[in-house]
Amino acid sequence: MKVVIFAGGLGTRISEESYLKPKPMIEIGEKPILWHLMKIYETQGFNEFIICLGYKGFMIKQYFMNYYLYNSDVTFNLQTNSFEIHQTNTEKFRVTLVETGLNTLTAGRLKRVRQYVGKEEFLLTYGDGLADVNLQELISFHRSHGKIATVTAVQPAGRFGLLGLDDDNRVSSFKEKPLGDGGWINGGFFVLKPEVFSYLPDDADLTMWEQTPLEELAHAHELVAYKHHGFWKCMDALRDKEELERMWQSGQALWKIWK
Repeated sequence: MKVVIFAGGLGTRISEESYLKPKPMIEIGEKPILWHLMKIYETQGFNEFIICLGYKGFMIKQYFMNYYLYNSDVTFNLQTNSFEIHQTNTEKFRVTLVETGLNTLTAGRLKRVRQYVGKEEFLLTYGDGLADVNLQELISFHRSHGKIATVTAVQPAGRFGLLGLDDDNRVSSFKEKPLGDGGWINGGFFVLKPEVFSYLPDDADLTMWEQTPLEELAHAHELVAYKHHGFWKCMDALRDKEELERMWQSGQALWKIWK
């Protein structure tokens, strides 16, 4: 099963770093967040990726073009302009990089990779969200209901502590950064049947996947939510990047399901 990853957005809310590189190439523990995301899939048996490029997509191409060399022991003979690979430590990724346009919105990006997806079920997610989702359980759930689309629903941690107040404004309880407010949000990690492409409009380049297509799928009762109760974190802003970095450096990276 192939994995499609949205990796073409501008990342304006983390512009401190994204003006230099595409958002999925921002590093956590000296590895791009895109690499962390792909490891989540590879560890669970999915190693064929289709990456939707846009803003500074050439940097993602350069990264994978040189990946094997960067992760190998090499002897260079400058006199003969040759080199010898001694030992390598690379992943089993098979990566198709697709130019989907600088200003194309997410529905358009998905539509532009249709030829690479083929006529089988596929996985879809965003290039800035990490989780310890059990993908086999997700896929089994998707196949059990027979609908076109499954979205992983998550409850992100709140940004602030929650105060419980009584009638006299005394604090009766305090909970630091509780999980959401009881609501569920789109956490990415979709499973989709190829019929989903019929829900992408003719003007898909101007359409957000998260709006008209998902709204119409929901209206047609073809969208079902898989509730994920484990770890999930989106790198939406610089503070999120710093939090993920702290988790990685402290050995508490809950998305790291590989050895």
